[in-house]
Amino acid sequence: MKDKLRLILILFLFSFAVVFSQNDPQAENIFLNQETQQVIDEWNIKYPSTDFHSSFRPYLLSTLNSYNDSCLPYKHYLIKNFFLSKTLNEGPQKRNQYNFQFTPVVDLQTGYDVLLNKNINELGGGLRAKLNINNDFTIEGTAFGANVTYPYFTDTLVKQKMLIPGSGMAYKSGNNSYSYSNFIGYASYAPNKIFNFQLGNGKHFIGDGYRSLLLSDVAANYPYFRINANFWNIQYSVWYTWMKDVTTANGIKSKFQDKYATMHYLSWNIVKELNISVFENVIWQGTDTNHARGFDPNYLSPVVFYRPQEYSLGSSDNAFIGLNVSAKFFSCLKLYGQIALDEFYLKEIRARKGWWANKQGLQAGLKYINVFKIKGLTFQAEYNVVRPYTYTHGSVPQNYAHYGQPLAHPFGANFKEYLGFLSYRKGRFMISAQGLYSEIGIDSTSASNVGQNIFLSYTTRPYEYGHKVGQGVKTTLMQSDLRLTYFLVPKMNLRIELGYIQRSFFDARGYELQNPYIYFGVKTSFWNFYRDY
Repeated sequence: MKDKLRLILILFLFSFAVVFSQNDPQAENIFLNQETQQVIDEWNIKYPSTDFHSSFRPYLLSTLNSYNDSCLPYKHYLIKNFFLSKTLNEGPQKRNQYNFQFTPVVDLQTGYDVLLNKNINELGGGLRAKLNINNDFTIEGTAFGANVTYPYFTDTLVKQKMLIPGSGMAYKSGNNSYSYSNFIGYASYAPNKIFNFQLGNGKHFIGDGYRSLLLSDVAANYPYFRINANFWNIQYSVWYTWMKDVTTANGIKSKFQDKYATMHYLSWNIVKELNISVFENVIWQGTDTNHARGFDPNYLSPVVFYRPQEYSLGSSDNAFIGLNVSAKFFSCLKLYGQIALDEFYLKEIRARKGWWANKQGLQAGLKYINVFKIKGLTFQAEYNVVRPYTYTHGSVPQNYAHYGQPLAHPFGANFKEYLGFLSYRKGRFMISAQGLYSEIGIDSTSASNVGQNIFLSYTTRPYEYGHKVGQGVKTTLMQSDLRLTYFLVPKMNLRIELGYIQRSFFDARGYELQNPYIYFGVKTSFWNFYRDY
C-alpha cells in the first residue's frame, strides 16, 4: 500500500514540472465529470449558441470555441510539456506540430461508515497521457488502478455481482476490500470543421439532466467507433459498440457473452434557446440460435430508422427510440425533458389497461443559475419515471445493459424518482447539497418478475394487463449528500472534499436501513462515480 501511495505522490509532484498550454486541439474530448459539465452548462444557459449541442457528451473541444477563456476555464484543461513538443511551421495553420501532454489521476478518500462502525478507504491513482498532432489528430489514454473498501450501501452492490459500479471486475484483495483497474482512451481525427472520427474505449451520455433515460455513463466503458458531423444548427452522431452480458457468468470472464449496439443521435438547435433531439438504437447478441452472429453488417448504415429495418430483416433484436428537448429562458433558466419509448402501441395506451408492453420512460427537469441574482448559486430539480419492463428483452443478453449495469437509469425500471440539487461556488470554494427520493417496485421472491429487474426476461411476467409503476414490494430510498469542496488547481479539477451522506432505505415488508457516511478526499476525477442508487 505504501508503494502505491508513493507512486501516486510522485506522479502528482511531477505534474508541476509542466506548464499550462493554450492549444485548441479540434479532435479532443472534454471529460464527462459533473464538475466540468456544470461549468459548461451554466455558460451555455447564460450565452446560448446554435453551434453548441449540450445534450451529447463527451463534448468535442472544437464545439466550445465560441467560449473564451474567462468564461470557460475548463476549456484549457491541458498541460503541455515543452520538452515533448515541436512546432515547425508558425502562422495561422501551424502545421507540422505536435505536443505530448499528461496529468496525474488521483482519487484518495477516507471515510467512516456509522452503520458498520468502521473506517472506509478508497485509494486510487493513475496517469492520463495525450498526444496532439496538428490540432486535428489526438490520441489519449488514461490508466487507473485502485484498492478500495466501500460503505455498506455500495459494498452490497459489489458483493452481489463482484463488479465495481461503472468500472468493471472487482477482485478480492483483503477483508472486505477490492482492487480493480480501468482504462479509457481514444484516437480522434477531425479532417475539417464538420466531421470527427473516433475509435476508443469509453462512455457516452445523452441528455441535459443528472440522469438519462436514453444513455448514461453508469455502466462500465465499452469499445466504440463514432462518427460526429456538425453542420448548420445540427449535430449528428452515429456510433457502433461492442458490449458484454455477464448475467450468467458468475464473474468468470470466459463466460461473458458478446453483444453489440448501433446508436444514432440527431440534435437540432432550432434557435439558440431551443433544442430538439432524437435518439435510436438497436442491441443484438453475438450468439444467436446457437451460432456465432458477430457484428451484423445490416446495422452499419449511418442513417436508418431501425424498426422498419428490423421488420424487413425479420429480426427480434432490441430497439428503442427517444426524444430529448431543452429550452432556455432569461439567460438563467433551462427546462429539459426526455421520452424513452421501448414499445409504443397507441391503442393499448388509450385503453389504459396497464398492458405489460407499454414500456416508456419520462423525464422532466429544470436548471436555474444565479438564483435570485446571486452569482454562483445554482438550483436543479428533476423527475424521472419509468414503467415496468422498460429496457428488458425476451432474450436477456439483448437487454439495455452492459457489464451487469443498466445503460440508462441505474434503478432499471418500475420506479419514480425526485432529485434536487443546490450549489454555491465562490472563488475556489463550493458547497453543494443533493437530495433524492425514489419509490421502486421490486420482486417479492426470486421467482417473481414485476418489471424492475432488467436482467430478467419479460417472458416471465406473471400477467398481461394491470401493470403500473411501483408494483411489487414498494421500496422507498431517500438519500442526501452535503459536500464542501475546495479546488486546489481548478484547471486540473484537483480538489479536496469533505462530505456527509445520509441514506435511508425501507420497504413494505418492514425492512429498514439507515446508513450515515462521512468522507474526506483528494481527487482529480475525470469521470463520475455514482453512489445514489
